[in-house]
Amino acid sequence: MKNARDNQLSDRRTASADAKSALLKAYRAAQVTAAPARAERQAERALIAAAREERRIERERVKTEEQARIAAEKATLQAEAQAAALAETHARESAEKARVARVIEDEAARKAARDLRYANRKARRA
Repeated sequence: MKNARDNQLSDRRTASADAKSALLKAYRAAQVTAAPARAERQAERALIAAAREERRIERERVKTEEQARIAAEKATLQAEAQAAALAETHARESAEKARVARVIEDEAARKAARDLRYANRKARRA
């Protein structure tokens, strides 16, 4: 059995337009009723984003402080190493100078003893 109603093109167009306008009205009504909840969710998301940003800034601050502390410790250790190396160099130079001074003193003492023996030998011969 064929459709008893005679659907013309204009009837189908008006039905389609009515359906579209009904869907649009329903969508707009849903938007209006959901607006407070949406605004609440957006505010909540903004708070979460702000908290996330604060945590990121805090992490960066801690990281920067840690890097500065590590750099300071590294500089301190480097300065201590340089001071130790300088002290070791000075100690080595002092030891070398002391050794040279002892060698010179020993040489002078040997020369004085030799000169004394030579003078005694001359005195015995004369």
